[in-house]
Amino acid sequence: MTTVGATLGALAVMSVGLAPSAAADDVQSQQWYLDAMNAQGLWKVSTGKGISVAVVDTGVNPDTSSLKGQVLPGVDVTRAAGDETDDYLSHGTSMAELIAGTGKGGGLKGVAPGAKIIPIRTALTGIDKKTEKLGGTLVEAIRAAADSDAKIISMSFTGDFPVDGGLEAVQYAESKGKLLIAGVGNDGDGDKNYIGYPAKYPGVVGVSAINESGEVAKFSESGAYVDLASPGVDVPTWCDKTFKAYCPQRGGTSQATAITSGAAALIWSAHPEWTANQVLRVMIDTAGRDWPKNTPSRYLGYGTIRPAQVLLKGKGDPGAADVDPVSNKKTPGLSTGTAASPSASASASTSSKAPNPTSGGQTSAAASASDSSGDTTLWVALGAAAAVVVLGGGAFAVARSRRGA
Repeated sequence: MTTVGATLGALAVMSVGLAPSAAADDVQSQQWYLDAMNAQGLWKVSTGKGISVAVVDTGVNPDTSSLKGQVLPGVDVTRAAGDETDDYLSHGTSMAELIAGTGKGGGLKGVAPGAKIIPIRTALTGIDKKTEKLGGTLVEAIRAAADSDAKIISMSFTGDFPVDGGLEAVQYAESKGKLLIAGVGNDGDGDKNYIGYPAKYPGVVGVSAINESGEVAKFSESGAYVDLASPGVDVPTWCDKTFKAYCPQRGGTSQATAITSGAAALIWSAHPEWTANQVLRVMIDTAGRDWPKNTPSRYLGYGTIRPAQVLLKGKGDPGAADVDPVSNKKTPGLSTGTAASPSASASASTSSKAPNPTSGGQTSAAASASDSSGDTTLWVALGAAAAVVVLGGGAFAVARSRRGA
């Protein structure tokens, strides 16, 4: 694949004009999406136990109250000071808590509190002068995650251009049975609105962000590489690398990616015999939408995640184990029901700069997508208050074939 050096936009990680949350208990009350998706009901069926999620990010601090006992040994590919447990930005730790946090000590509750986290620390921003020059380590990070025991690879960042070996790294991870999930980016309300990498790679699930009303977030980028939509507005995260306070009203497709990864862990834990293709297929089948499945929306893809439809209602046909549900082509290296044997890892090349974490600033505005009618209930929270949504319209009428590209 012909590649170019990554020329990246400005980071959009910190929320603007917001004071830290005064009490940790306030953080859990702000996790609106847990009630909306009937997390308490879901956890009676599955907590994500037995599933590990590789968080490719800025590192994961295993000593926060919510992550104690949740973090397994990982890999640091930055070649900077410290290791994968030294989070130089707090971004990776926040994503890990949204996926598998226990909520102890008033910390964030993860969607899949029974799952485990495997941190893969990579250079999303310059950790020091050395990493500024070194640039991105995306290829090494994906391959390290592929070689780990993780079933899901969660990537809450984006870059404008592909890097040498990026596609091959994704294919390698796919051949080992991994489900790769990434945010589509936060420049939807800017001049660019360009979905970058890794979400743009064939085989990576691109996730957009919605608010509490179910509207696509103004910042969430749109286009042919959106596969699923997930909560990503007013989702609190750690304020900074000091880990002294959470900041409320954060927004970004980073959070949407982590929450989607947690939902996938719940489903996979309940159906450990399924492959990544089958987990994704039922997530697509049960996603909230009122447009034809074969004409996905450019804003919400195949629809909003609804794990309750799978876990509490038993809906969704897993289908063929070795067929990609988007391209309908066989996944190279997979045989029915089993993952392929590991292949030798190629050496990684680096780009000129590092990818952007896909956590954005505060926003709750919807994008200028036309409203949809019909079934507008998000997730279907059985026995609990369901979130009512207005699903973004503007279906992308051209059938996507990027996974077969």
